[in-house]
Amino acid sequence: MRLAITHETRYRYSPSVQTAQHMAHLQPANTPCQQVISHWMQVEPDASVQHNIDAFFNHRAYWALTNPHDGLLVRAHSELNTSAIEPGISSQSWESVREHFRYRGGHPGDVHSGFVFGSHHAPVHEAFLAYAQSSFTPGRPLMHAAQELTARMHRDFRYETASTDINTPALEALEDKRGVCQDFAHILLACLRSLGLPARYVSGYLLTEPPPGQPRLVGSDASHAWASVYLPELASHACQGWLDLDPTNDRTGLASPGEDYVRLAVGRDFADVSPLRGVLQGGGAHRLEVAVTVQPLE
Repeated sequence: MRLAITHETRYRYSPSVQTAQHMAHLQPANTPCQQVISHWMQVEPDASVQHNIDAFFNHRAYWALTNPHDGLLVRAHSELNTSAIEPGISSQSWESVREHFRYRGGHPGDVHSGFVFGSHHAPVHEAFLAYAQSSFTPGRPLMHAAQELTARMHRDFRYETASTDINTPALEALEDKRGVCQDFAHILLACLRSLGLPARYVSGYLLTEPPPGQPRLVGSDASHAWASVYLPELASHACQGWLDLDPTNDRTGLASPGEDYVRLAVGRDFADVSPLRGVLQGGGAHRLEVAVTVQPLE
C-alpha cells in the first residue's frame, strides 16, 4: 500500500516567545514493513534544521529560533510503501524470556535489556502485574499471552477522547479503564515490564476509513500509539524479534499490526518519541492546533 502522510502542528503564543529550542520525531524509518519514498519538513519561522539518529535509531530533527516570534508552524510530509511480511511463530514461554533478561554477574547482557525497566510514563507496579497475571499462566508462550492481554484490554477499556492528557498517570488510566491510544500503550508496557518482559512504545499513524458515502477529510486523522514486546526466539526473523500489540484496535502482528499502520519512532515511552517538543524563553498563553492526514495514493 502506498500512503501519504501530512502532520501539521501550529502554535500561537501570546505574548511572543523570545528564543526557543525544538526537537521533532516526524520522519518515519525504513523497516521490513515500510519503505520511505520521500520526506520533507517545513518550519516557520525559518530555521536551520539539523538531523541525526537518536539512541533508539529514530530520525530526529532539531533547530533553534533566536528571534522573537508569536507562532510556530511545523509541517512534515512523508510518502511510503507499506507491506506485510511472512508471520513468525514462537512457542517460547514468557518465563524463559523473563529469565533471559534477568541480570547475572559476569554474563553478557541483551541489547534490549533497557526495555525491561519501568519508565516515567510506564512504571513497574503491582497493580499492572495483577491485571496482567491471568493471561500469563505458567508455561504459556509469550506470543499467545501477550495477544490475549491485548485483546482483554480492548474489551475492558473504553476509548474516550479528551478523558486524559500526557500528564495522566498510567495507574489512574488503569483504574478508570478509559483513555486514548497513548494511555493504552503505556498501560500495556507497564503490564509487560511488571512481569519482567522487555517492551517498547511505538508512535506512528493508522489509515482510517471515513464512514460509507463520506469523503476523506483533510486533517481529521491523528497520530497513533501502540506497544511491542520482544521475543528472543525470533531475533533473526524479519520482525527482528518484535511483536506489535495495539490494544486500542485489538490488532497484533510481527513487525507491524498491518499495512495500514506506519511506524514513526520507538522508545521507552512517549517522552522518548514526542512528535514535537521544545524549551521556550518568554511567551505566556499557548494555543495549539494539530492536523494529520493519512491518505492512500492507490
